[in-house]
Amino acid sequence: MPSPAVSAWTPIAEEAERATRVKHPTDQLPRPSQRRVLAVANQKGGVGKTTSTVNLAAGLALQGLRTLVVDLDPQGNASTALGVEHRSGTRSVYEVLLGELEITEVVTASPQSSNLLCVPATIDLAGSEIELVSMVARESRLRRALSNVALDALGVDYVFIDCPPSLGLLTVNALVAAFEVLIPIQCEYYALEGLGQLLRNIELVQAHLNPALSVSTILLTMYDGRTKLADQVTAEVRNHFGDQVLRTVIPRSVKVSEAPGFGQTVLVYDPGSRGALSYIDAAREIALDRRYLNPGTPALGHQSTGPSSVREGNR
Repeated sequence: MPSPAVSAWTPIAEEAERATRVKHPTDQLPRPSQRRVLAVANQKGGVGKTTSTVNLAAGLALQGLRTLVVDLDPQGNASTALGVEHRSGTRSVYEVLLGELEITEVVTASPQSSNLLCVPATIDLAGSEIELVSMVARESRLRRALSNVALDALGVDYVFIDCPPSLGLLTVNALVAAFEVLIPIQCEYYALEGLGQLLRNIELVQAHLNPALSVSTILLTMYDGRTKLADQVTAEVRNHFGDQVLRTVIPRSVKVSEAPGFGQTVLVYDPGSRGALSYIDAAREIALDRRYLNPGTPALGHQSTGPSSVREGNR
């Protein structure tokens, strides 16, 4: 007796289909009207700063935009997640800050995408703040390194600077070099603790070192839809920062946490996961921000990569 027909559409098939859309997008994102340089900063540790840096960069790269990640954290976690060598002795951002090498001499392509470049950080960077103190224009060493000439040679559309979890000289260098600040905020009780100090430091940099700097983007991370607290924090952040907050919210995800252990972003490690889908959506939001597109750029419809993606109104 023939067995009844079984539908091929299963949860596994659905996840595989979502993974295919992530790895092989049907459209390419438009290039910004001018190169965007973003410092990803929050002096509070464990908020998803490095995770967001590498996955947003990877999301943009997968959708056709050439992206550079500058790892400015001595721990080198961004370099690890991008699969880039960063053992002591490797040419890195440390030599760039000291003026010994040009940025183009230390850039390494990530094996995960030909559009994804990285300036690695080694443990040598840990002592750089002491060495920079006596140097001329110590706050603008990175800005000089990230000159238009150097970035034009690399042909990049986006630069993400992954800051250490502090407000020291390395973070100041990132804020002076950038035009925008992206602040990841976790959806937990102490989310806004210490954020005031970061915003005051940004204002000081605006007043004295980089008047072009602005807080352009707030990204909510580690969202747990099972708790009321996550919704309360989300509402508070949206009320305070308004349109600066992305609609996409990054969920708490085991896959996102596991990926760096394999030297990968979550978009490569598990492209069909909720974390990967959410970072793809967040990257699209950043790229399609009308403030940074050429006038008349045709709008790409916001295509959700799947029901597991966590977005405003769909959690």
